[in-house]
Amino acid sequence: MKLRTLLIKLYWISAMQFGFDPRKLFKSVYSLPRYIRDYFKFKKLYRGKLELMPCLYDWYEEGGTTKSEYFWQDLLVARLVAEAKPEKHVDVGSRVDGFVTHVASFREIEVFDIRPITTQIPGIIFKQADLMNLSDSYGINSYCDSLSCLHAIEHFGLGRYGDPIDVNGFENGFINMVNLLKPGGTFYLSTPIGKERVEFNSNWVFDPVKIYKLAEMHSMRLQNMINIKQTGERRSFQPTESDLVALSNERYSLGIFHFIKNY
Repeated sequence: MKLRTLLIKLYWISAMQFGFDPRKLFKSVYSLPRYIRDYFKFKKLYRGKLELMPCLYDWYEEGGTTKSEYFWQDLLVARLVAEAKPEKHVDVGSRVDGFVTHVASFREIEVFDIRPITTQIPGIIFKQADLMNLSDSYGINSYCDSLSCLHAIEHFGLGRYGDPIDVNGFENGFINMVNLLKPGGTFYLSTPIGKERVEFNSNWVFDPVKIYKLAEMHSMRLQNMINIKQTGERRSFQPTESDLVALSNERYSLGIFHFIKNY
């Protein structure tokens, strides 16, 4: 198991950080004979201008990416927002090309992110802000009645996105997000959970009990939780503390917490 984890991490570093994907290279080289055969078959039947632009890896891809935890969290939480019909929904740091545009397709959404977004997108109001150090000009307990932060809080304070190094960054960010919510408001928070650690400077993996207790300290009640395993298995349930402890003993899964702010 440890060897498998190491190999997955090495593959991620190679492919995602240095742009070298050995799996894609192997399959593309393996596909060359098929490409050449198809090229000459097509050329026999076509008399127009023909240029080379090989797409060798696409033979192995599905019609879309539907198995990742990002796909499922973006879809499931967008559906929850649609069903809840909040007066004002604010998002912090979630994927613009995923969850945010899902929501913007049926309602207006306000987005806070530490990084700039220069494109004007219909239905999206963008504000550049550091949620670890948020101005009190947004008010306390009065800004919005619905808020999301999906696969983002685990990066706070690690410097990955130009944010300042702060070992308490996620706590400060959590408190500032809670302060934006009106009493009775809804908070959708997703983050990696399992045996707590920092994978510097990629992300935290949080003990879910810590997230639960941090929320409880700041007047948040856990309404429901969705857990997504790396296998793609999904479970929606109302967790007990023993459920959270069990999840904290696993190496990794995604926790989507559905909190309600107490009055």
